[in-house]
Amino acid sequence: MSARRRAARLAVQIALGFLVATAVPVVVLRWVPPLTSSIMLQREIGARLTGERGFVLRHHWVPLRQISPELAIAVVTAEDQKFPVHSGFDWGSIGDAISEGDDRPRGASTLTQQVAKNLFLWPGRSLVRKGLEAWFTVLLEALWPKRRILEVYLNVAEFGTGVYGAGAASERFFGKPASALDRREAALLAAVLPSPRRMRVADPSPYLLERAAWIERNAARLGGRSYLSGL
Repeated sequence: MSARRRAARLAVQIALGFLVATAVPVVVLRWVPPLTSSIMLQREIGARLTGERGFVLRHHWVPLRQISPELAIAVVTAEDQKFPVHSGFDWGSIGDAISEGDDRPRGASTLTQQVAKNLFLWPGRSLVRKGLEAWFTVLLEALWPKRRILEVYLNVAEFGTGVYGAGAASERFFGKPASALDRREAALLAAVLPSPRRMRVADPSPYLLERAAWIERNAARLGGRSYLSGL
């Protein structure tokens, strides 16, 4: 066998290995609730290594049917209004960000991309990480229904320091289950998503209150709960 054929065979084996290694966990997690995420693990390990005082990681899985629809529409309104119709990437927002010369575009990262990053990857903006994020985004959109993507997002998103997922957040900040969140409470949770360690649901700043009000208005403009009824 020639060196060229050996190299080609090796390349095929590597490609198939990569496909299996990345696709299998995505397939499994379509039905199995993830007990944690890559981002949660990194956050907890980092807190332990640095001796961060008082850090407690709060998280438990809550099925979508037990999460208030008000939180679902609030999060979509705040983070990804084209979620029901795009295929994983908001090309319009990406194009706008590129044309404006912004290397940290707000609103260009879809819920699917955020699930890919939170579940499987690490923070950062390297080309390798962005490439892997794009690949996992394609896999998620191909192998999961939109309802599953939204369900997992609502369970792994960070809503405060060490507070991950709708279940832990609703209990931590409002003393109630996620199913009982009202429109205002849901808007406040969604409002902190750009910076959950800086903005505080329990002590909202005037900016956070204004952002929450914007989310409520725009959720109504989208049609409220009915906007996600087709998922």
